Amino acid sequence: MANRSTCIYCGSSRQCDPAYLAAAERLGRVLARNNHTVVYGGGASGSMGKLAEGALAERGRVIGVIPEFMVKIEWANPRITETIVVQDMHERKRRMMDLADAVVALPGGSGTLDELMEAITWKRLGLFLGPIVILNTRSFYQPLIRLLDQCIGQRFMDSRHARMWTVVQEPEEVLEAIEAAEPWSEDCRKFAAL
Repeated sequence: MANRSTCIYCGSSRQCDPAYLAAAERLGRVLARNNHTVVYGGGASGSMGKLAEGALAERGRVIGVIPEFMVKIEWANPRITETIVVQDMHERKRRMMDLADAVVALPGGSGTLDELMEAITWKRLGLFLGPIVILNTRSFYQPLIRLLDQCIGQRFMDSRHARMWTVVQEPEEVLEAIEAAEPWSEDCRKFAAL
């Protein structure tokens, strides 16, 4: 399989349920074993750190994209393959998307939710065309999935927009979801606005 880059959105909390940390580490291993470069936020703690550890344990390539202020307060992971330091959070999100063939969202906090919603928005507008996979560990994303369904049901989004993302329960299902994702093109702009 040719090398692909997968952008992972995940949290930095050390206090979350260990199941989330274990899932992040498993995903890192799965991606590295299958020759996917991991692109993530560059942190060393929480799910971020575990994701990187898993990928590095399998000799995978891990690229961290991190704002300069986070480097100054020593949040950057010194063990990863490559660190790209950017000016701010906006540039970080853009750079991560530019490097990605696919996006995967793990459970996380407000930053993770922000990144996931921006990826969905960009795909709706034809600015990002790759697969988006939501890893629904311990049913974490059920409220958001219901809300997205409500957006469609209330006609703020088209029914075709539900095909922009795939929901899986286990890290080992992520690659299959990426491969099976429905092709998306800039033609989606024709139904981006209702």
